[in-house]
Amino acid sequence: MPAQTTQQIENIVIIGAGIIGSCTAYYLTRHPSYDPSRHKITLLEASAVAGGASGKAGGLLALWAYPRCLVPLSYSLHAELAQEHNGAERWGYRRLHCGELQAKARRQRPHRRSNGTSPSTTTVSDSKPLPKRDKDAVDSSVHCAGVPEDLDWFTPDCIKSYDSMGDPSNTAQVHPHQFTSAMASLAEQAGVRIIFGSVTSINSNDDSASPSPAVRSVTYTPRSSSDQDTEAEAGAISYVKAQQTLPATKVILAAGPWTQSIYATAPISATRAHSITIRPSRPISAYAVFTQISGRDRNHNPATSPEIYARPNDEVYACGEADDTVPLPKTSADVQVDLRRCADIEAAVAAVSDEMRDGEVTARQACYLPTVDAGVDAAGPLIGQTSLPGLIIAAGHSCWGIQNGPGTGKLVSEIVMEGRAKSADLQSLDPRRVM
Repeated sequence: MPAQTTQQIENIVIIGAGIIGSCTAYYLTRHPSYDPSRHKITLLEASAVAGGASGKAGGLLALWAYPRCLVPLSYSLHAELAQEHNGAERWGYRRLHCGELQAKARRQRPHRRSNGTSPSTTTVSDSKPLPKRDKDAVDSSVHCAGVPEDLDWFTPDCIKSYDSMGDPSNTAQVHPHQFTSAMASLAEQAGVRIIFGSVTSINSNDDSASPSPAVRSVTYTPRSSSDQDTEAEAGAISYVKAQQTLPATKVILAAGPWTQSIYATAPISATRAHSITIRPSRPISAYAVFTQISGRDRNHNPATSPEIYARPNDEVYACGEADDTVPLPKTSADVQVDLRRCADIEAAVAAVSDEMRDGEVTARQACYLPTVDAGVDAAGPLIGQTSLPGLIIAAGHSCWGIQNGPGTGKLVSEIVMEGRAKSADLQSLDPRRVM
């Protein structure tokens, strides 16, 4: 009688429920080899799904993004996901135009309603609004600058030039928070368990009894219901959350800017970026615009090059330049928002657009982008097996994390299930080159 074989349980732990971790969880459950009775997948997150840059990014998708080895795969997967899961409705997927606009700020006080979080205190000037111009004069100035006719939400007098960067054949967008949340939800429906807690260590069986080191488990501190610990003070009761350990045969480290705090040899740095969202005074056309704005008061340290993305839900996203003035906090829930930087973004977009000036600011926010260290001989991201068997890293995607999330998730699922990436050549992104 032939001996019966018992299939080994594979415990797969994904650290980080941002875009990379959520897409990895999704594609693991869609891999042909996935067996929910054998593959136990856990998505471990310190604060909230899409709590960091994955929920506060712009969401631009482009075939002209980088790195070239990853972009085409991920861009096409975005289209497939939108088709399969009604992405247009669920996460705002659509094709759009993209361009670079050179503009000169008008000397005009911005007038904007606020959602009450913090009114903007930065003003461009105390001058009166510019007088309205007749339609023929407006059309003439816009056409001379090379601006498309439907890009009519920039003040014509401010426009110096416009150059196309992309069109609906190679450029699209999603709402990052909605997309990331949907990927995590779809993965959960397919059997992934989501746990909230902060990772304290990735453990390996590198003791003398083991023939070779390999991943063994992940230890974490569960998140309390109040999202914070009660610390012991004089005469107070101390509530200490006991650490817990998850067995792991494979660990995918996708913690974005927090990657290095979990695994010290990972060359991943963090850079803070601020953004705002605005409900414009009227619906505007589907464009993502990279601006260069001159003529503003330099004493205000203005955001001179905001990126402005029109979204399909009557919302505009605008982000400013990055900064390294505040160190990375413990979790995404602890990120500090510098309202002065948000005010600079508000003033910059108001200086070139009536629709932005007269609209309502609905969010002022900040996040940290994960980048591969400048001294490392790799442009990033890093995707693949590390020198520790069973530990896979997928981090350092910088400003193209949303664009490259699906491709990264699919490739990592292939590494986990088949031992190697098949859908793209990841040699240039191999972590073992730099770790």
